[in-house]
Amino acid sequence: MSHRAGPAGRRGAESGGDGSDSPEVTMHSATRTRPWRLRSSPYWPVLSHRTLRGVLPAVAVSALGDGMSMVGVSWLALRLAPVGQRGLWVALAVAAYTLPGAAGVALFGRFLRSRPAARLVSWDATLRAAAFGTIAVAYLAGTLPVVGYVALLAASSLLHSWGQAGQYTMIAEVLPDADRLAGNAVLSTAGQFGILVGPVAAGLLAAVAGPVAPLCADAVSYLLLAVAMRFAFPAPGGRAAPTAGTGADRTGWRVIRADRRLLALLALTVGFYALYGPVEVALPVHVATDLHGSATLLGTYWTVFGIGALAGSLLAGYLRRWPLWPTTIGIVAGWGLALLPIGLGAPGWLALPAYALGGLIYAPYPATSLALHQATTDPALLPRVLAARSAIVVVTVPAGTLLGAPLIAVLGARATLLVSALATVALAAAAALTVAGRTRRVGSGRRA
Repeated sequence: MSHRAGPAGRRGAESGGDGSDSPEVTMHSATRTRPWRLRSSPYWPVLSHRTLRGVLPAVAVSALGDGMSMVGVSWLALRLAPVGQRGLWVALAVAAYTLPGAAGVALFGRFLRSRPAARLVSWDATLRAAAFGTIAVAYLAGTLPVVGYVALLAASSLLHSWGQAGQYTMIAEVLPDADRLAGNAVLSTAGQFGILVGPVAAGLLAAVAGPVAPLCADAVSYLLLAVAMRFAFPAPGGRAAPTAGTGADRTGWRVIRADRRLLALLALTVGFYALYGPVEVALPVHVATDLHGSATLLGTYWTVFGIGALAGSLLAGYLRRWPLWPTTIGIVAGWGLALLPIGLGAPGWLALPAYALGGLIYAPYPATSLALHQATTDPALLPRVLAARSAIVVVTVPAGTLLGAPLIAVLGARATLLVSALATVALAAAAALTVAGRTRRVGSGRRA
């Protein structure tokens, strides 16, 4: 253990003249320490898993591709749209890239709800790769109208709620309960990394290779994911056999409505994301009008938030010994409290660190909330439950964003941020009281 004793321990070894601090011994000790530290990490069972280690790199690459499409989708729409209608077509393109996934849950539920998780991911990835590839070929051939572009984007997202559900179901299938939070955190960290790095990479790629290049890269990333899921995560070709008594004909919506825990968790998630939505509108207006700041200042806010969110996603795996319900509710309360300084008009030296802290607190929410779903739901019903959740969540933030405009018109930007912060804290308090009340009722029933 002398190699872990720090500088004082090393000086003692030198004064003793035993030569234990020679470069060879120090390097050997460090070599032994690094694997031990890696294996003690909560992420080691996830990253070293025989199946997941063949899939997770492709998941990370597809997340980077999605981050690039955050810029690529709107940038190509600007190039295709008539000059006087650019705002309209950009909005339609961005909506088409996400919202049809909610419709896909209902449209394809009868066919997909009993399919293996690996197939759901693979089919979603194949459809996205095909749609983006078609967009690229048509654009390069000069035959891509803006209407066709929006239609292809809509087609690309039809299975995306099922694909996202498949990824988290896959984690629940192959990992024991104790490692699922870390598995969820790996997926959410990949997403945060894609959001942080992807837009910058897309801007550089578009400048060098043209406006369709980011979507080409996303097509390739999803093609890699489809191949990885097909060969590194083999699944049965037919329907998965539901376990007895799971209710194979039940939709995800019915499962959620029948379970008060799932219903409460979905309500908390919808409220949390809806109250976040106005922030995306109010913060730019606040920076521009209240602070008289520049685009650089706005970019700084989002950069510190992104850095905090990436760190928070990485830290999520270390929460595995924390109770899930209190932790998830605490995240909601913590985000609201972190937003308060901006809503109260705090100076930049306080507001910027608070926003970075907000990103750190906000980021583990997907991992912990999905771990609650995984722990609460019958494994045979999990894909359809998570698909239903995804269908609701995918429209929640846009709905909250749309709500931001009238709120700003009535209250102003800074007051809207303050209302969002206070309402988020109130939501967490209501959730805590609900869970505490249910726990007391369960305890009373057991004593009786």
